[in-house]
Amino acid sequence: MSGLLSKASAIFITYPVYTFVLGTLVYALVVKILLGKSRYLKRNPRNLPLPPGPKGYPIIGNLFDVPKDKPWVGYSEWTKTYGDMIYFEVLGQPFIVLNSLQRTIDLFDKRSSNYSDRMRMPMVLELMDWDYNMAMLPYGQWWRRHRRAFTEHFHHNIVWKYQPTQLRETRAFLHRLLTTPENFMHHIRHTFAATIMSVAYGITIKDTEDPYISNAEEALMGLAEAGIPGSFLVDLMPWLKYIPAWFPGAGFQRKAAHWRKVNADVAQKPFKFAEEELQKGTAVPSLSSTLIERLPDKSDPYYAEERKIAQDTAAVAYVGGADTTVSTVQSFFLAMALYPDVQKRAQAELDAVVGRGRLPEFSDRDAMPYVNALVKESVRWNQVIPLAVGHMATEDDEYDGYFIPRGTVVMGNGWAILHDPEVFEDPMEFRPERYLKDGQLDPDARNPDCAAFGYGRRKCPGRHMSDNALYSIVASVLSVYDITPPRDESGKMVQLKAEFTSGLLSYPAPFECVIKPRSPEAEALIRDCVE
Repeated sequence: MSGLLSKASAIFITYPVYTFVLGTLVYALVVKILLGKSRYLKRNPRNLPLPPGPKGYPIIGNLFDVPKDKPWVGYSEWTKTYGDMIYFEVLGQPFIVLNSLQRTIDLFDKRSSNYSDRMRMPMVLELMDWDYNMAMLPYGQWWRRHRRAFTEHFHHNIVWKYQPTQLRETRAFLHRLLTTPENFMHHIRHTFAATIMSVAYGITIKDTEDPYISNAEEALMGLAEAGIPGSFLVDLMPWLKYIPAWFPGAGFQRKAAHWRKVNADVAQKPFKFAEEELQKGTAVPSLSSTLIERLPDKSDPYYAEERKIAQDTAAVAYVGGADTTVSTVQSFFLAMALYPDVQKRAQAELDAVVGRGRLPEFSDRDAMPYVNALVKESVRWNQVIPLAVGHMATEDDEYDGYFIPRGTVVMGNGWAILHDPEVFEDPMEFRPERYLKDGQLDPDARNPDCAAFGYGRRKCPGRHMSDNALYSIVASVLSVYDITPPRDESGKMVQLKAEFTSGLLSYPAPFECVIKPRSPEAEALIRDCVE
């Protein structure tokens, strides 16, 4: 211990800047916490307890207790000790994790006016420029205008108009699988990117190495790393954003600068393309062309704001549609390789309803309860965003005998809700049957939508288009392809594992599978549908 202290002393003597930074940091934290405690006592006159949770240390709180890898699993384990509502603090910032559906309904739905804000996240909004994504915006009029603009074009009564584009790209996907099945992961991303670029901008993307695809992927990689509150220290101490990139320990500034450039390309380049095409009279009908045509005259004082909202609406459709459902489709391929009986049962239903002489249409969907159950299970098995994006309490609140301070970040643990063994027997298994009763969809079964797409007023408005896309791919792929595990050099099947990545966005860990047409007739059908 003495050796460690002497080394630390030597560092602080040699590099006095570290002494200054450490001293400033400790002083700021102490002042923040002491003032917070004083105000807390005045705001909680009934002296209600905070919700249960792990006991933290002075100043740092539960900094070292927070699960780093797959935190949704760690928080789910905490319920065994603390119950389904867990409170903890990190450097003075309070957090609550809700591990049951009832808790999320009570707070995010029934008290949505108080639990629809977002924590200030300087890394994401101010340094990386994710301000075009309404999911990250603070609750208020600016957010409402964005939400209204997006919902107008993606609510459940209008997404049918995108079905022809979705079917076209799904069938192109089937053909790509025929030529290079080993690249199925890339083909999945390409399909969703091609669909949303056509819908949002009227742009046809390249078959390989398209910058629109790589930009969206890069932007979401940044969001996956920085999107969980507290991932970067600057979210807990916003004044750190003023530290220059050359300063020791300011690596976050260099990351932010890279992602800021990527986000500028994502939000601006395709929208400018759509504007130019409209001016030339060569624009393809799209979301952007519709929004641009509705803009007021450039002399209007509100033109800049309206153009910004239009650009942001197209951009959030772009990044959301280009990547998030990708994770669910990847999980579907993994599940089919792991659960051959599920695959065969779905194929039997497809053969009975659709036959083998054509590909599935959206009009076939209602007649295929098992395929619909399989779609639901693909969403439940591994959520794209297991912890969603944290809400924030706008005002102090009392709930179930506990005091919830304003400014508390409240997260719904979707993974815990959709892997509750009391609701889903053997939750780690892939079982579409959980949604069926007497051969039909069970209306009383818990719908994964309750937790897979966020909560309350912040629930994802693009979920209806995502659902259509997932059905189209699941039904089309299973109608003409068999998906099996690969074989090793001795011809023995490789044992695949259901493993998933950590971060704000979760994907299946890289895996291989064999994708082959079910028959010569199926192969001919795949070729014919593209030609």
